[in-house]
Amino acid sequence: MTIEPDIKDWTWVLDQPCPECGFEASVLTVDRIPGVIRDNATTWEAVLTLDDAGTRPEPTTWSPLEYACHVRDVHRIFDLRVGLMLDQDEPTFANWDQDETAVAERYAEQDPATVAVELLDAAESAAERYESVPPGAWGRRGFRSNGSEFTVESIGLYHLHDIVHHAWDVRAATVRATVEAYDAHAAAYRANAPVVDDLLREQALAFAEAVGPRGRVLEVGSGPGRDAALLESAGLDVRRTDITPAFVDLLRADGHPADVLDPLTDDLDDPARPGTPYDGVWASACLLHVDRADLPVLLSRLAAATRDGGVLAVSLKEGDGDGWSTHGSVAAPRRFVYWREAELREVLEAAGWAVGQVHHTTSARNGEPWLDAVARRR
Repeated sequence: MTIEPDIKDWTWVLDQPCPECGFEASVLTVDRIPGVIRDNATTWEAVLTLDDAGTRPEPTTWSPLEYACHVRDVHRIFDLRVGLMLDQDEPTFANWDQDETAVAERYAEQDPATVAVELLDAAESAAERYESVPPGAWGRRGFRSNGSEFTVESIGLYHLHDIVHHAWDVRAATVRATVEAYDAHAAAYRANAPVVDDLLREQALAFAEAVGPRGRVLEVGSGPGRDAALLESAGLDVRRTDITPAFVDLLRADGHPADVLDPLTDDLDDPARPGTPYDGVWASACLLHVDRADLPVLLSRLAAATRDGGVLAVSLKEGDGDGWSTHGSVAAPRRFVYWREAELREVLEAAGWAVGQVHHTTSARNGEPWLDAVARRR
């Protein structure tokens, strides 16, 4: 079945946030354009390693491979157009029909490994193009064949929305790539897990005191079980869960009840206490894999599963944008989404949590900055 052509005019995203992917042009400055392009390219590199990258989720939706081909060609087109704007006075761009190109170039039949290399090359060329823009040239103009007017700055931001939105389109594949990375290296991750340091012990004890004695806690992202053991030693009753099957298998092999759980989509009801809300939620260093546009939904779901006054502890990496990493004992790429305190507070409050404190901490292992937030269910 063919894809329905996209005939919408997306230039409105330059003036207002995209309600789907969450892209907001007004908060981006031109100096960030190259970095966003490079970070976005690594998403496609990881997604294209999936065995089913060429499979459409449904007949009328592009596969991750087809989206990647499109993103590669978007980089090439915008690289060319920005070059024209810098070299010529108010050029008019040749028309490019993305849907005709997808059919003519047989996107669905292209080799994922080849596309990954081509996309990375095209992204780097485009990033370097934006880095080459002289300070006084960001206002130079160009026109699409339909008459839409752009400056170098606005076309750069428009370019970013296109690639960010398509990364959002394949976010389910992105999650699978990250889960598969952990799944393949679960034993190594457990063997190299850091010991409980004074900061984590202090946070766990404070959380246990806030929840109350024998409180029932949903742990999201239990991993090998280090934090659950710490919370139980502090007097809490912990439900261990993880989206990664291999981690759940390890927990069960150690004699602990544990469930494979995707907190964004699965039923959060506690099988040990059906219909009874949790007293708290512990989500340490796990929600940092959740897409920025999906975190508000997930936090709302956690709030709905928690009693009034219940406690949430969540830790995320501090920074801007997102990226992929192969550091530590997990050799395969995993995606991380970075947050700033102000935006984290905003999404927590909107999801039904009253934010108490947000601590800025530093990892003793690698010096990375973290945000550790504590909030109560309103």
